[in-house]
This record gives sequence, structure tokens and C-alpha cells, in this order.
Amino acid sequence: MTRPSIFADIPAPQTERRPVSDTRHGVTRVDEYAWLRADNWQEVFRDPGLLDPAIRAHLEEENRYQAELMADTAGLRKALFAEMKGRIKEDDSSVPMKDGPFAYGSSYKKGGEQPRYFRIPSAGGSEEIILDGDKEAEGQAYFRLGGMDHSSDHRRLIWGFDDKGSEFYTLRVRDLASGGDLGDVVGDTGGSGVWDGANKGFFYTRLDPNHRPSKVLYHAVGSDAAGDRLVYEETDPGFFMNVGGTRSNEWIMISISDHETSEYRLFPASDPAAEPKLVAARETGLQYDLEEGGDIFFVLTNADGAKDFKVMTVPAADPVRANWKELVAHEPGRLILSVMGFKDYMVRLERKDGLPRIVVHERATGDEHHIAFAEEAYSLGLSGSYEYDTDIIRFSYSSMTTPAQVFDYDMRTRERALLKTQEVPSGHNAEDYVTRRLMAPAEDGELVPISLIHHRDTTLDGSAPCLLYGYGSYGIAIPASFNTNCLSLVDRGFVYAIAHIRGGKDKGYAWYEDGKRTAKQNTFRDFIACARHLVAERYTAHDHIVAQGGSAGGMLMGAVANMAPEAFGGIIAEVPFVDVLTTMLDDTLPLTPPEWPEWGNPITSEHDYETIAAYSPYDNVAALDYPPILAVAGLTDPRVTYWEPAKWVARLRECKAGANPVLFKINMDSGHAGASGRFSRLEEIAFNYAFALKIAQRA
Repeated sequence: MTRPSIFADIPAPQTERRPVSDTRHGVTRVDEYAWLRADNWQEVFRDPGLLDPAIRAHLEEENRYQAELMADTAGLRKALFAEMKGRIKEDDSSVPMKDGPFAYGSSYKKGGEQPRYFRIPSAGGSEEIILDGDKEAEGQAYFRLGGMDHSSDHRRLIWGFDDKGSEFYTLRVRDLASGGDLGDVVGDTGGSGVWDGANKGFFYTRLDPNHRPSKVLYHAVGSDAAGDRLVYEETDPGFFMNVGGTRSNEWIMISISDHETSEYRLFPASDPAAEPKLVAARETGLQYDLEEGGDIFFVLTNADGAKDFKVMTVPAADPVRANWKELVAHEPGRLILSVMGFKDYMVRLERKDGLPRIVVHERATGDEHHIAFAEEAYSLGLSGSYEYDTDIIRFSYSSMTTPAQVFDYDMRTRERALLKTQEVPSGHNAEDYVTRRLMAPAEDGELVPISLIHHRDTTLDGSAPCLLYGYGSYGIAIPASFNTNCLSLVDRGFVYAIAHIRGGKDKGYAWYEDGKRTAKQNTFRDFIACARHLVAERYTAHDHIVAQGGSAGGMLMGAVANMAPEAFGGIIAEVPFVDVLTTMLDDTLPLTPPEWPEWGNPITSEHDYETIAAYSPYDNVAALDYPPILAVAGLTDPRVTYWEPAKWVARLRECKAGANPVLFKINMDSGHAGASGRFSRLEEIAFNYAFALKIAQRA
């Protein structure tokens, strides 16, 4: 039995079929819509005006179609936008963080889309705006600021920007005394730079034409960027590379990694011409991170079978692996996420029993203590400090009902000072909401955590609509944090739920391993199990559930739509990675080689080919009664290219049964992160929520 559609009966765009075949491992696949990938995609990322007119016409027709189908939600979208904007303090400001003679922070002006960066004298004085994002964005259809690094003498600022959405960032150098930029223009970077010890130049990563950070270069201030000196080149396209400094300004660190292997090279910041020194050569499966500690480095690593990681130390003068010594032993089930080194302390952020915690380790005595929190489910962020020789660290705390709070914590006295509580100008009463943590039984008996929030007045008899969010890849855990936007759904009777499925590290590193490569389908089964558990517990009903995920979470959306379309009333797939097999077979794409450890390499491995082919959403579209589906993408997205959702939508329309539509909304001026301004992004969220609420009308 097909489900009736709640959308107007408007003819969908007809995508021309131009079949091409590809044979691998004796298997031939036919792709009727491969032509939607522009042959000059690299040039299009830099200049969208170069897009093939036929492809542009098709994408614009898709936008016309979705606009017609969603026309009746225009008033609702306007109301949602106003509500979400009303929960944002328009002239919000961060609490500035001290770094010697100045404290640095960021703020917004009322009505502003972009952040402003400021500093104030640590001893007191007036605020000085050092970078105004709104001013820099004037006249740009798209604008996003990258990283920033002020020099240790506080005279200059490196700052980056992307004005295409393609994530090719340009770096500039600002003179903080005059407020003007110097003549230096460094293009095609990863978005940030780090100063040398004398503040005479900086190091940065250069992106190659395939968007890979393949080189670390040094730029001397005042010189032509064309002559920048090569510091290190990574020749393996399967590895990411980044360059950074330390809070003490003593070291420059080059980190090289894929999703399961890492390597560091370092040299003194005072000697920018020094040869980078290898710490421990890459060894498949060995992961480690370095953190400064004066005459030692702290090493966070999974060496010697420490699946959930341990902390070791090594002399800074000779940091080779043979000299690593254990400081904090491995404890199965306690995942150490990060460490920060200070003169007298080492601080680590870890997750145990699915919840984060901060642990302070006193270096002189080895004594440790936890920073305690009362709620049963919450989110933590460790900001640390700009300074190395300090007793004060900063962290943030929130829950699904508690607005974000920022604290300074004295590691010596163990006193915490509340610096700021997130303001909700339109008002927020935590007592109006209920948050719960459920455990959904998966097919294989594992228990999958669900964090949810609903209004206290919502009737839980199975009639409530539900937005179920999931990600489940790369070990990324989705925190149970405060989200003002989702209150627009919750206040309208929705249950808002997060499925902490395998593929993330929500329950430790093994939770990640059980949701990747050959075990990837656990991710999809877990999400379906969460949907069924919410129905069984009478929070909602299957045709009331709108599933949502983005990027790799968009792949999740495509997979569960194929596996259990009856379990959902609607699907929202943002920048969805849905043509997994084709992308993993194309080693010219920006992320393909570094992604093989996560998904497998179907070029060389028949087994990996078969594994991916079994779930790749585009390859498994069938004659099913799919729920209404909304796909959202950005034209210049280098991470999930626009043609993946464009092809997926075309194939869905070709194959599906039933009357439910498939909508494709593509932002012709943005990339992976969507619109660049804070309020422009709210308009996109309002559109997605209007889609969910339209479906809820049927509930």
C-alpha cells in the first residue's frame, strides 16, 4: 500500500539519461546520470560561473521545483526564522581570554552576520576591534573567515577567508597598530597560519588542485608568496597534513594523519629554517598526538594495544618512540579524547560511560582530580588557555535543557568561576522541558544510547512527531548539548532525539570500529533500531518520524531510506555522501585517498568493493515507497560534491514507487557548511524544519 502525499502534484524535473558503464572486479555498473559531474569541477570550485550551462540549468530547475512544493510554508519559514533569531543575543560576545598584555575575544554587532574579533588590555582598558567580519564580507555572496593567529609580540595578525565556499582560503597579515593589512596575499591555503618564534614570517599548508594539503610552506612577511619556501611535502595523497604551534611558542609541529595512522615532525619555532624532525614514523594503525610540556612532550596514543588511548611522556630533546614512557595507563572503556599541557599540570578530556569529564593531573605529585557535574547527560568543551604558565583553564558546559555556561577553573584551588551563561533573549525556562537518555536494543544485542528532549506538556502516547538525528562516522560523537534552534520544533510538540549510533566514539573506540568498513551496516541498523525503540516506548509513530543527517550522516539517511523506508515519515539529507562507491573509486577527488581507511579501497580490494556496493545509497535505490525526501547541497562543496545528491535524486525519482516527492535544494553560492552568515544559516534551518513540520501535518 502506497502512502498518500501531502505535497502538491507538480511534475518533477526530468533528468536526461546518458548511460556510462564502469567494470571493476568483473562487475559492471551503469550510471545514467554521471554527466551531472562537471568535467571542469576543479575550476568550478574556484569560479562557479564556469559551470556547464546544461548542468546549471538542471540545478536551477531543481530549485524551482522545490520552491513550488514548499511555497505553502513561506509564512511558517518566516516565523521559524524569527523565533530562532529571537533566541540569539544579536550583540553577543565571548569572554575574552588572557594572553600576556591582552585578552582576545569575539563578538557580533546587532544585525551582523559575521563575527568581529577584538582585544582589550589585560590590566583594563577599552576594547579594540582587530578584525570586523561584516566589513570584510561586504559585497560578497559568500564569505567565511578562516583561522587567526596573533603574533607573540601582539603586533600582527594572520587571518584567512574563503569567498567561494570551496575552502581554498586566502591568508592576509594585519598590522594591529594601524588596523590595515600589509601587502602579503597568500592563496590556496588550508585556512590558517602559525608564526615563527621571531614573528618575521609564518608557516601554512598549501592546497593542491585536488584540494589536498600536500605542502607546508614558510612565508616571510613582506615577500612575494610565489617565492615561499617549501618546508615539507607529503607525497602520499592518502594523508591529511596540518601545521601548528604551541602555547609557549617554542615549537612548530607538522601533523600528518589519515583516519587510523598518524605521524609528527617538529622543529624549534626559533629556527624556521630547521629540518623538521621525525618523532615516530607512520605505522598503520598507530595513532599519536603531541602536546607540549616544557622539557617533555605528552603523547596521547593507542600504542601497545591501548584501544581507548593512554598518555605517555618523552624528552623534548629526543622524542623518538623508543623513549616514550607511560604516565596514564590504558583503561578499557575510558576513551581519552585530548590532553593539554601546562607548566604545573596536565589536563585531559575523556569519555566514560558515554559522558565526558575533565581530569586535572598535577605534574609534581601525580595527584589527579575530576571536575564534577550534577546532570545525568551533558556536553563539555575544553578551551584551555592561551598561556602555558598558568593555573587557570577554561571550559564550557551545557545540556539539552541547560544553556551553555563558560567557566574559568583554578587547577590549584579547585575553584570554578562562572563567567557567562548563554542568553536566550526571547526567554527560556528549563523547567518547561524534559530530557531523557534511552537505550535502544540493536539487532545484535548492543544498546544504542538516545538523547532526547520534549516539552513537558507533550503527550507521549505515540502521537507526537519526532525529528531523529544521526551521524555515525569518523568516530565523531554527537554531544547532548543545548540547541536553541530545535526548540522551534519541541515547542510545537516534537520530540527531538539524537541517536548515538556505532561509527561514533560515544561508547569508546570499539563503538567506532564496530561502525566502519565491513561493520558499516551496524551504523544503519542502529539508527533504524533507535526509530523502532522510540515507537515502542510510545514517544512517536513511524510515519511521524523525520530522520535527519548531514555529510556522512546524509549517507546514513540514504541507507536507511533503502533499508527501512516504512520506518520514517520523511528524510532530510544535508550535503549527503550518497554515491559512496563511485567516489571511493575516483582517486582524483579531494577526499578519496584519505577516506580509504574509513570505508575501504574498492579500487584494489574486491572485498571492499562488495562491502561498499552492498550499502552505497545510490547503488541500492529500488522500487520502494519512499517517504518524502529533502536533499540539500552546495555547489562549491569540495567534501561532498554537488553531483552526488543530484544523481541520487534523479535515480530516486526514476525508481521509486508511490506519490511522495524528492526535493533537491542546492545553494549556488555555498559549499559544505552551507550559508556563511549566522542568520543566513538560520534561513536554511528554517527551511528544513518547515519540511519536517509539513510532514508532521500528516501525523
